Amino acid sequence: MASGFFAILDDIAALLDDVAMMSKVAAKKTAGILGDDLAVNAEKASGFASKREIPVLWAITKGSFINKLIILPIAFLLSAFLPWAVTIILVLGGLYLAYEGAEKIYEFFFPHAHSQESLIDENLSEAEILAIEKERVKSAIVTDFILSVEIVIIALGTVVTETLTTQILVVSIIAIVATVGVYGIVALIVRMDEVGYKLIKRSKKEKSFSKSLGNILVLALPKVIKSLSVIGTIALILVAGGIFVHNIDFLHHLLPQVPSIIVEFLVGLAVGFICLLVVMGFKKIFRMVKSEK
Repeated sequence: MASGFFAILDDIAALLDDVAMMSKVAAKKTAGILGDDLAVNAEKASGFASKREIPVLWAITKGSFINKLIILPIAFLLSAFLPWAVTIILVLGGLYLAYEGAEKIYEFFFPHAHSQESLIDENLSEAEILAIEKERVKSAIVTDFILSVEIVIIALGTVVTETLTTQILVVSIIAIVATVGVYGIVALIVRMDEVGYKLIKRSKKEKSFSKSLGNILVLALPKVIKSLSVIGTIALILVAGGIFVHNIDFLHHLLPQVPSIIVEFLVGLAVGFICLLVVMGFKKIFRMVKSEK
């Protein structure tokens, strides 16, 4: 009886050891996409009024957890029974990411009425600000869903030959770490200025380390956010291009002499602007039909 109990403990220990080892491998494989996820979500979570930053970020985080709860069981089922469907889903997600990246570039040159800065524009009413805020949160959660699919699929690919139990444990760990880690870092970034102001306020000396650090944090935040906006846009295009290049055979062998990162960026950019033109065309047709009515 005792020997059977210890045998079970030994099996559990072996399983946990395998899970820990495979989790490290999966974490390395998904490190690149996690970096892209951080850049994209930090850009999306910025630009809100100070008192709304944490509530908005919490809303996006909850949406991210719900995304993972939806994606994980579907990914396991598709991997087991319809592996070809995983590729189709990845490519469709890539189309959306490429479109969003291209749209950001287009908006940079041709700004829309509601830019990111408009959320802190004093001329907007509270209802208008909340409406824009709600739309941006929804957009962030949709983007998170697509990036989460990519993270889950990459992690799943590292343990595809393992037992189902190991697959579930490893991929679930990566999904949780991705959400907690990414949004935890995003929270630190968007609250940099608040920490800086508190350090400045608490400093009683004109020249002190805490005051100098506070000034650095306050002055650095706009630059960090602006940088992340650019990095996030590039990340969207690179992730999309990577999906196309690695899952479409023709694109995979396109320009073999050119570094893969450049090929992925060019492919993502080209597909993104094609999607943008198609969407803009449909919107124009819809407006024309609507106006005729």
